[in-house]
Amino acid sequence: MTFADDRSATMEALKRALPYVRLFKNKTFVVKIGGAPCSDVAWLKDLAEQLSVVRELGVQVVLVHGGGPQTSELSWKLGVAPRIVDGRRVTDAAALEIAVFTMNGAVNTSVLAACRAVGLLAAGVSGVDAALVRARRRAPRSILVDGEPQIVDFGHVGDVEAVDPALLRSLLAAGYLPVVSPLAADDQGDVLNVNADTIAAALAQALGAEKLVFISDVPGILEDARDPGSLVSCTDLVGLEALVENGAVGAGMLPKVSAVRMALENGVKRVHVIGHGRASLLTEIFTNEGSGTLVVRDRAELSAAEKAASGEAACAADAARAAAARA
Repeated sequence: MTFADDRSATMEALKRALPYVRLFKNKTFVVKIGGAPCSDVAWLKDLAEQLSVVRELGVQVVLVHGGGPQTSELSWKLGVAPRIVDGRRVTDAAALEIAVFTMNGAVNTSVLAACRAVGLLAAGVSGVDAALVRARRRAPRSILVDGEPQIVDFGHVGDVEAVDPALLRSLLAAGYLPVVSPLAADDQGDVLNVNADTIAAALAQALGAEKLVFISDVPGILEDARDPGSLVSCTDLVGLEALVENGAVGAGMLPKVSAVRMALENGVKRVHVIGHGRASLLTEIFTNEGSGTLVVRDRAELSAAEKAASGEAACAADAARAAAARA
């Protein structure tokens, strides 16, 4: 490719991105990253660079991270066998101590270091800080385990009761990127381990976010979990429910699907589930093709610009496949 060709391609890409830049300027995005890619220093730096671009284009961003793999790894090293039921971690006193160490320590610091490497001002917080996330300890509940109902006590696991986004708004106003770890506390000050997807959805709702983006170790929502080529480009809540009913969504994805539903039902306009490939965030937000799955509350709510730019045809095709599967 000649210099002229390269310049022409760059100009074309910028022109195609311009409508999205206008659409999202002064809006707020919440981005949630899973724990698995947080172990990849090069990927974290690439993400930080993408977030820098998004912020320079006038979008406020709050970043939420998980840390499940790191917590499990440290658990095994310390001789504490991790226990996951229905896609959620059972957290006894020992597991909570490990979760605090990994979430607020190793993982949060790794993300902050990546931001520092690219000159992105970031501040690490947890849901405990400034009563950002108030939670209650989850009561024991009946869960199907290997097809049999069992009463499971999840221990020091919390369900979100309320969010006070004042701290995040202050950090955003001061020019910082808040990096949030998924720990919270109840009114008695007891620390609780909360699913990071759930916290991201709750923060997006409280901030009136335009978009909630989940970056995962899979390319998006798949019709067949074993086939990365079965990516669902676009769907709505009805289509999402059909995928769950058909068994396309595995146990590990169920908490994320629940968070997607929670966000859309409570005012977040668009939710994206994307992979952690290079530049996947920018590709999903600022190109017509996208890189993962767009989920909307109802396909009828897509604007004329979105129908033209982000693939109403893809939504219609995916909806038709879901309807055929239900039939």
